[in-house]
Amino acid sequence: MKFSIKPSRNTALALAFLAALLPGHVTLAQTDSAALSDPAPAMDIEAEAVESDEKIRSRIENIFAELQPLRGVTVYVGEGVVILRGEVANEVAAQQAERLASRLAGVVTVTDEMSRTLAVADNVRPVIERMRTQTLNFIKALPLLGLALLVLTGFILLGNFLTRRKVLWLKIAPNPFLADLLAQATRVVILLLGIILALDLLGAAAVITTILGGAGVIGLAIGFAVRDTVENYISSIMLSLRQPFRAKDHVIINDIEGIVVRLTSRATILMTLDGNHMRIPNAAVFKGIILNYSTNPERRFEFELGVDAEDDPVAGMKAGLNAMCTLDFILQDPEPDALINTVGDSNIVLTFYAWIDQRETNFAKARSLAIRVTMRALEEQGFTLPEPIYRLRFDPEVNSALFGALEGKRSDVTTRASRAVKDEPQATPVERGDAVLDVSPDKHIEQKVDAEIQSDQGNDLLDKHVPHE
Repeated sequence: MKFSIKPSRNTALALAFLAALLPGHVTLAQTDSAALSDPAPAMDIEAEAVESDEKIRSRIENIFAELQPLRGVTVYVGEGVVILRGEVANEVAAQQAERLASRLAGVVTVTDEMSRTLAVADNVRPVIERMRTQTLNFIKALPLLGLALLVLTGFILLGNFLTRRKVLWLKIAPNPFLADLLAQATRVVILLLGIILALDLLGAAAVITTILGGAGVIGLAIGFAVRDTVENYISSIMLSLRQPFRAKDHVIINDIEGIVVRLTSRATILMTLDGNHMRIPNAAVFKGIILNYSTNPERRFEFELGVDAEDDPVAGMKAGLNAMCTLDFILQDPEPDALINTVGDSNIVLTFYAWIDQRETNFAKARSLAIRVTMRALEEQGFTLPEPIYRLRFDPEVNSALFGALEGKRSDVTTRASRAVKDEPQATPVERGDAVLDVSPDKHIEQKVDAEIQSDQGNDLLDKHVPHE
């Protein structure tokens, strides 16, 4: 048996009656269905919060009436949608109208249907009005601007006046370089104060903040760019304060030897012993190794001489010291000294030491003459200055043939050697003349250094009145 249910009018009425009896269930089912179909429903605008279209239109028209470029704009409002029609001079005026209309409460959206006339008169007139207003404002501000310029001029004159007071800065700073540096820094500070005060009088406080911020950024960038230059400049200041050397000092700076001419704000000028100019950056001088020969006028030299292994080294040392003591330029306090340095295969190496006064004696000449006198004294007393010895070894067959040939030529060689000795003029001993023993300091280099110092006296940071390090 089959059953079929056909919907009829009576069935529909029955369902409607049941729905009326269960209103809560039906409402819940509808809510769930709506939630499934739209999980995040949009929030509707409440009717109480929306202004009436007439009020919105009236408000926008009143605003546009107060603005000359927007007086030709007409407004239509329907259900919160604002439509702007009419004519405006340019795109700037159209964007202003749209922006003002969108700010009112109750406006859903703004539609731009305005036409841009781009008329010459409408676009030129606002520019002329702005120029006229700015000109009038500038004329009104002329007294205040003049006062600001007067204040700035006064600060500039004050800075220049203080900078020219050389005596004052020399009393404050230990040397002319630092004095000039402090004077210039003071002038810059006074100038900045004048600029800040002048801008403050003009009501440009925001400009002051911008200038100071920009100056900081620019100063940081410049600092990284000129880092080496700044390091060299600071080294010049430190060297002028420490004074590790004086003018005319004999120094070695980083393996560069010479006489100090001057210290400038950028480099240390040396004159090499060859008479050439040498410029060393002050940063390298400040961080480098400095050997100053002129700080202590007494200087010691040393040299080595070898005697035969069979000779008495102590007697050789005594003979050499006695010979050096005969030289007038050798100081007796401290006394010369000698010691055994090394013992070789065929000789004994002796080391001799002696002191001189560099203010009266040339170091290189004194050492050279001391070597000559010591060597002659050892030879005169029978000490042998050994020469290199080489041992040659031959096979027996080669020995017989070689020595047989040499024996036949020996007589001939001896004859020719004796003839050569007779013909050669006899060498005379070197006399101890004043020209040979002149060990005075080199005046030529000293004169060249003096000329260089006199040529530019104002550009030297070395000051003899500053304590020497």
